[in-house]
Amino acid sequence: MTKQTKIEKVRQHLIKRKSITSWDAITKYHATRLADIIFCLKKKGWVITTTTERHGDMTWARYTLVKAGE
Repeated sequence: MTKQTKIEKVRQHLIKRKSITSWDAITKYHATRLADIIFCLKKKGWVITTTTERHGDMTWARYTLVKAGE
């Protein structure tokens, strides 16, 4: 069985669930650099939008898959 990289785990998450937050990435995949992973996916042709969500004084980004790349 091969070990999935964090990028591959985030890719699969986006394909299955269509969006991801940093908290999702940290708690599910121990990926602390989600913005960098999203940047890498965009370089490979993935179309991903970023929206800001707020709850009280907390703010975070939600990355939503528009179109998968290679």
